[in-house]
Amino acid sequence: MMYGREKSDSVVVAGKSPNKTGQPAAEAMERRTEAKENVKQQSMRRAQNRESVKQALDRVRRAARQRKKERFTTLFHHITIDLLRLSFLALKRDAAAGVDGVTWQEYVLGVHRGAYRAQPSRRRHIPKADGRQRPLAVAALEDKIVQRATAAILNQIYEEEFLGFSYGFRPKRSQHDALDALMTGIGGTKVSWIIDADIQGFFDAVSQEGLVRFLEHRIGDRRIIRLIQKWLKAGVLEDGVVTTSDRGTGQGSVI
Repeated sequence: MMYGREKSDSVVVAGKSPNKTGQPAAEAMERRTEAKENVKQQSMRRAQNRESVKQALDRVRRAARQRKKERFTTLFHHITIDLLRLSFLALKRDAAAGVDGVTWQEYVLGVHRGAYRAQPSRRRHIPKADGRQRPLAVAALEDKIVQRATAAILNQIYEEEFLGFSYGFRPKRSQHDALDALMTGIGGTKVSWIIDADIQGFFDAVSQEGLVRFLEHRIGDRRIIRLIQKWLKAGVLEDGVVTTSDRGTGQGSVI
């Protein structure tokens, strides 16, 4: 399914009158006008869809801000066609493959009736500065779309929990922002020491059961929990073999 480009029925060669193409000038003009109108309407629909999604996510954000201890029991319905479409468009630059003919409606119906099946992630290794290899989990495009939509909803809740000096894996924040804040801090304050710590193999060793229990403090919608459990249990494909574990998460996946 292609978005962002419409093909007009009529072709006009620069420097030539439309009626030289063998069709009446009025008809050529009508078709060009119709094509422009289609593009305009499509642009307006996208803007309306983005605004609709933004308003829904903002409502979740406000509820999270106002009710810090409350568990959210009705989040699943926010995974809509519009949110999935925006999630796909956000991934499009990085996604070489298409959507394999699966429509937004089929995504939503499959997710909401429980027919959606998470696929194993493909294992990929990238070199680290110390010579070791960092294992990454490359999710299938369909999983990326649903994961990004789910993460957009969860972000509205957990962004209200994080402190200002937290930068890791947060929307519109990066390691460069963290380094800028660090330089500002040590440049304007007398600093005697700095601690640099890392939890070894955290993504590979984290307890999936513990992760779900942590989520359940705020997420009471069992459908969202089951969706996350599907991704945790989908496993990893490496050298043609799928392996699963009750520990670890897919480092590098969207969710």
